[in-house]
Amino acid sequence: MPDFITLDALVRNTAIARPSHTAIVDDRQSLSYAEFDALIDRVAAGLQADGLKPRDVISICAYSSVEYAATFLGALRAGVAVAPLAPSSTPADFAAMLKDCAPKILFMDASAAAAMGDAATSGAMLRVSLDDSDFGRPFSAWAGAPGTKPTPVAIDPEWIFNIIYSSGTTGTPKGIVHTHGMRWRQYGQLDPLGYGPAAVTILSTPLYSNTTLVAFNPTFAGGGTVVLMKKFDARGFLELSAKHRATHAMLVPVQYRRIMAVPDFDSFDLSSFVMKFSTSAPFAAVLKADILKRWPGGLTEYYGMTEGGGTCHLLAHEHPDKLHTVGKPAPDHEIRLLDEDGKEVAPGEIGEIFGHSPVIMQGYLNQAGKTAETFWHDATGKRFVRTGDVGRFDEDGFLTLMDRKKDMIISGGFNIYPSDLEAVLLGHDDVLEVAVVAMPSEEWGETPVGFVVRKPSASVDAAALKGWINERVGKFQRVAEIVFVETLPRSAIGKVLKRELRDLRLAAG
Repeated sequence: MPDFITLDALVRNTAIARPSHTAIVDDRQSLSYAEFDALIDRVAAGLQADGLKPRDVISICAYSSVEYAATFLGALRAGVAVAPLAPSSTPADFAAMLKDCAPKILFMDASAAAAMGDAATSGAMLRVSLDDSDFGRPFSAWAGAPGTKPTPVAIDPEWIFNIIYSSGTTGTPKGIVHTHGMRWRQYGQLDPLGYGPAAVTILSTPLYSNTTLVAFNPTFAGGGTVVLMKKFDARGFLELSAKHRATHAMLVPVQYRRIMAVPDFDSFDLSSFVMKFSTSAPFAAVLKADILKRWPGGLTEYYGMTEGGGTCHLLAHEHPDKLHTVGKPAPDHEIRLLDEDGKEVAPGEIGEIFGHSPVIMQGYLNQAGKTAETFWHDATGKRFVRTGDVGRFDEDGFLTLMDRKKDMIISGGFNIYPSDLEAVLLGHDDVLEVAVVAMPSEEWGETPVGFVVRKPSASVDAAALKGWINERVGKFQRVAEIVFVETLPRSAIGKVLKRELRDLRLAAG
């Protein structure tokens, strides 16, 4: 790998070498690399004018835009860490995250500020409105004047690049700290996935998510073009892809499902695609197969944690017989499956997934105890990240995910993996989506309940579907109930919120 260089410096290199090449596009504007680099300079200068110093923190809570991207990279150029926060957060979580990361400046747009209510305006930090709304100082006036240059900063690789807050699906979000050095080891590889000057990456997931940054960072590192969608819709994505001759996209599985369901999907010219990516949520094999059949270009699934550790890659186009897996460990990445006693399980057996690689978070911000719980060291002192997922390797070394360890159902002393039951239910012609959740049972301790979204033309009733699946699973796997729902609750990056389903059913009595 080449010597360490910051992401903003790579943008500057492209601005010098190819100043007129398109860097970034949103729904209002398009900037060349020269224009984008100049805006990054203005942001870095604005931060310095407000007294921010290297290793200070800013927060951004807004929808994707050119200004958002420039603020992120401008902070990096000034040596300032970025804590991007989700506009979909509850006001209470938003306030807790601000208290945790203590930003010197909060950048928001009008929509995010309205959603956060009083939490957006409390506290002593400076405020800047990215869309020039009345939330705070207008971005256009706050940033340095055109042509302004910041004082150069020599970035230490161990300085904080970003603080990514966990989704909060299992409690208060934790701030995951990534350094410049860690990010460099990710985007600096510019591996064989086609990121380079000709890349045009469509990003429709939010910029506060590590899912998005996994594609955002290497696109800019390689001198490609980023096209931002403020809000995802399937047809809009296809239209943008055809218009800009997209080569790359990062999408979560639910987005793929909605795109493939567009009635005239096959009428869109997607022949420019080189590689598509997915991560963050389970990806059904049947959906992968449909994408491979109908959508040009390769398909890569990543399995890993925002915390880092071991990552698996499934190059689905190269391994169409392994679509039920998440692939093999990436180069220089190690995955171990351990039992309850911390011993490695035999091939084919199920164990909790622990991962090691050169790409591991610094830790959780202000939470030394939780950081220590997440790390595990083997007898040689090698550090692994405990994922909380369970899985097994097949005879070819491909990893099959079973479930989150916390989602595993223990019924009458038997371990039941919801993913097994979900895969069976998805085989029914009337089932569109499903989540199997553990519910309390006086007789068995826990018992599985299936929450099902039916296809629009479905006619099956709950009793019939329950009977259908229970004929096809083992005696100890049988579901106690089928509950029909209009939609499955999801996080902003597509993870099913099983806790909400469980609470909904318990509240119903």
